[in-house]
Amino acid sequence: MSTRTPAPVPVLAEERTASRHGWAQALAAVLAALGAMVLAAGLGLWAAGAGDLPDGAFPRVVAATVVTAVGGSIELTGDAGDLAETAGDLTVMPLSVTLVGALVTGAGFLRPLRHRAVAGAPELAGWAARVAVLWVLGLAGLAFAARQTFAVSLGNGTLADIGDIFGAAPRIGFAADVPLTLLAGVLWLAGVLALALLVSRGAPLPARLLRFQESVRPAAYAMVVLLLAFVALGTVIGLVVAVTRGEPAQSLALVLLGMPNVTWLALTTGLGATWEGRVDGPFGLPMPHVLDEVLRTSDTAALNLNTLSGHDGRVWWLLVADVVLLLAAAFLMAARSPARVRAWQHAVHMAVALALTVLMICLIGRISARYGLSVLGIGDLGGNLSGSLFLRPRLWGALGLALLWGLVTGFLGALPARLVHRRGEVENR
Repeated sequence: MSTRTPAPVPVLAEERTASRHGWAQALAAVLAALGAMVLAAGLGLWAAGAGDLPDGAFPRVVAATVVTAVGGSIELTGDAGDLAETAGDLTVMPLSVTLVGALVTGAGFLRPLRHRAVAGAPELAGWAARVAVLWVLGLAGLAFAARQTFAVSLGNGTLADIGDIFGAAPRIGFAADVPLTLLAGVLWLAGVLALALLVSRGAPLPARLLRFQESVRPAAYAMVVLLLAFVALGTVIGLVVAVTRGEPAQSLALVLLGMPNVTWLALTTGLGATWEGRVDGPFGLPMPHVLDEVLRTSDTAALNLNTLSGHDGRVWWLLVADVVLLLAAAFLMAARSPARVRAWQHAVHMAVALALTVLMICLIGRISARYGLSVLGIGDLGGNLSGSLFLRPRLWGALGLALLWGLVTGFLGALPARLVHRRGEVENR
């Protein structure tokens, strides 16, 4: 008597059917991500008072905010006739909107892949390509909508009289650079999808990459948790300030638009890194106001623990927060790693991961804004109708400090993780 094994064809067909991610799923993921970003940007701008902008400009400003949140380029434009000159530029990412979009995009991308151990590279590439195509179409629509012009009042002085006599009515505005925006948006999406695969323990990887998951995934997950912890801590502080100081609208605007801009800057500053910048004219930085106080000088100012403590001694708590949260992240990384990974290896993994995280913060946390208006040479692009703001890191110093902090906290955080039950064979150390 012989037994027959059922043919595996139906099972394989079922798996192939389940592994095909349709356009409807990709569309749902993209719409959810763009919708969440538009909602966060809209609420934040409304809290900041942008709802009162003239000429129905609010939706276009929301579109421009989402564009900049994925690294898109917004060009400032001006038109004041033949008798005037305008100049301007703007580089800033509203990282709260960026963070919301990244979290929703990553979750939407991973959802169809859950409960799978391995996925082929062609399958992952095909699924990512569908998401990317729809993402580009949605982002293109926002980029084309992100353009508006406004009339500028010259006041009641000499400039106003000259403008009335010669008919020089200045107008300023903004417009998205569509090609650069689409390029930046695709790169942003690629980074988010790659990070989502790295962070999620249950996301499938191609078989050739499985050997890297033990060293990469715990470190990537720990860094994401670290960044989110700083944002959560900053949000709590912002809400407390809103309640105690009576500035709910300003606090809500900061939370919905730029909380990571402040908290991730605080993370690097607590490590000992230095940023340099200057604030001039009507521009300003979000809370805390101590940033504006340090940078509002006649020359480039250094922003670090020493300079900040001269205005507010409480900034030394940033150092304490960094120590506690970095040790917690290092412990989490070690606890999610196989038991055979040694303490010095955890230190190396933590150092590399923290350096890459700080590099990312330094690249996306830069701020630059400048605008000037001159009528018949009066104003000279530097008078009351102009202003400038910039903030940039001293990159190599920040990366060196991140490596050092990563080595120390990675080693120390791995020691108590020995007491936690982990996967893998326990070796003598």
